[in-house]
Amino acid sequence: MSLTHRRLVATAAGLMLLPVALVGCGIGGGDEDESAAKPPRVPAEEAATRSRERVQAYLDAMTAKDVAAGRSQLCALLHDGFDLGATGPNGDFADHFQVPKAAITDVRSGPLGQEVRVSVSVAVGKRTVTRPLVFTVTRDGSDWCIAGEAPGTAPAAPAAPPPTGAFVPE
Repeated sequence: MSLTHRRLVATAAGLMLLPVALVGCGIGGGDEDESAAKPPRVPAEEAATRSRERVQAYLDAMTAKDVAAGRSQLCALLHDGFDLGATGPNGDFADHFQVPKAAITDVRSGPLGQEVRVSVSVAVGKRTVTRPLVFTVTRDGSDWCIAGEAPGTAPAAPAAPPPTGAFVPE
């Protein structure tokens, strides 16, 4: 081989190995900050606290019939639906509904975010009904917002104790 040909082969081999050497030294690809690649994990305590705050603010707005304050607790995707239904006949802010009592009963992690369970008493005239609801609260960028509201389930009734003195076969 001629000297020029050897230099050309050596240069080509060096160029092919250069990216591997740079990555091994920490220069180039693979040096990305992992926190930029994944959203930061939120400690469970902060998630529960922020979720509780958002839902409590929504419940307070519902009790006070403050539509703007209620809307501000929701994620942007829910604003149009909220605007259409909030003050409608079955909306959370309907004029004929009164909310004498609303309380958060539980906060837990769920598949779509934090699930905040509440018990809401709604009065229409002289009739008052208490209903369980579940609000889903998620993190939207650096802020928290309510991403959903759904009917909840009533707490299970405690099991009845077995009768005393009953015959139990062995």
